[in-house]
Amino acid sequence: MAALSDQLLVVAILGYLLAMICHAVEYAFGSRSVIGRAAARPDRARDLVGAGVGVAGGSGPVKVATPPVGGAPVPGDAGSRSPRAVLAGRAAVALTVLAAAVHLAVLVTRGIAAERMPWGNMYEYLLSVTFVGVVGWLVLLYRRPTLRHLGLFVALAMVLLLAVAGLVLYVPIVPLVPALDSYWFVVHVATIAASSGILLLGAVPAVMYLIRHGYDQGRRSFPYSLGARVPAADTLERLTFRLHAFAFPIFTFAVMAGAVWAEAAWGRYWGWDPKEIWAFISWVVYAGYLHARATPSVKRPVATWIAVLGFLTMQMNLYGVNIFFEGLHSYGGLD
Repeated sequence: MAALSDQLLVVAILGYLLAMICHAVEYAFGSRSVIGRAAARPDRARDLVGAGVGVAGGSGPVKVATPPVGGAPVPGDAGSRSPRAVLAGRAAVALTVLAAAVHLAVLVTRGIAAERMPWGNMYEYLLSVTFVGVVGWLVLLYRRPTLRHLGLFVALAMVLLLAVAGLVLYVPIVPLVPALDSYWFVVHVATIAASSGILLLGAVPAVMYLIRHGYDQGRRSFPYSLGARVPAADTLERLTFRLHAFAFPIFTFAVMAGAVWAEAAWGRYWGWDPKEIWAFISWVVYAGYLHARATPSVKRPVATWIAVLGFLTMQMNLYGVNIFFEGLHSYGGLD
C-alpha cells in the first residue's frame, strides 16, 4: 500500500500538470471576457449596456442579448469563443476531477499502510491540505463556472506543492510518536488541515485580485498582464473575503484544540514553542485582514495584501518552523 500511494502521487501530479496545460491553452487562446473588457474600458461598458449586454457590478455571469458569431455562449465559457479553447477548458476541469480522485487515493492508501490517519508528518499533512484546497476549488467551480480561468493558477499551486511534498518532504511510514497518539490528533490536525486548505485556496483569488486591480489601473507589465482574462476585480475580492471568512472560525477552533491537546500531552496550554508562536501570528494576521475588510476606511487592495501576508505566515509555520527550528513539534519535520 505504501508503494502504491507513492505511485499514485506521481499520477496525481501528472493529472494536475495536464489540467494546468489545458487551462493555459484556454487562457492563452480564448478571447478576453466581456466583463474584462468592460471593466478595463468604462466607455465600452456603457456601449455594451446600450447594445443589450448587462454587466452586473463586475460579478456573476454575463447576459448577451445577441449571441456572438459561432453560437450562443455556454455558461462558464464566457470569453472563450474559440471552440478549441472551450474544449481545452472543459478538459482541464475533467482532468482536475480525475487528479483529485487519485489524490484522495494517495491519502487513503497511505493511511491504510500506516494504520492511522495520514497526518503524522509534513509530507502527509501537505497532501491533506492540498486535497482540501482542490476539493474546495471544484465546489466553487460547480457553483460559479465563470471562475474557470482561475483553474490555471489553482492547478499550478497543486503541481508545485505536491512536487515539493514528493521530492523534498517525503518520509517513509513510521509509527506515531507518543505525543500524537491521542484522539486530539484527529480533532486538531483535521481542523487545521481543513482550514489551511481553504486558506490556501483563498490565496489564489487574493493574489489574482491584486493583479487584476493593477491591470484595471492601466498597468500592462508582468504580472499585471495576467489580469486580462481573469474574472473582474470585484468578483475576486468578494471571493477572497468569503473563503477567509469561512476558514477563519475553523482555524480558530483548530488553534484552541491544539492548546487543549498541548495541555493533555505536555501539561501546559502554551509554551512558546515556535509552531505555537507562528500559529498565533497567522491567527492575528488573518483576524487583522477580516477587521480591515470590514472597515470602510481601509481600501480593498490594502486589506487583500494583509490576507496575502497571512498566507505567507502560514507557509513559514509549515516549512520554516519545521525545518529550521527545534521544538516540541519537530516530529513533523523531515526526519
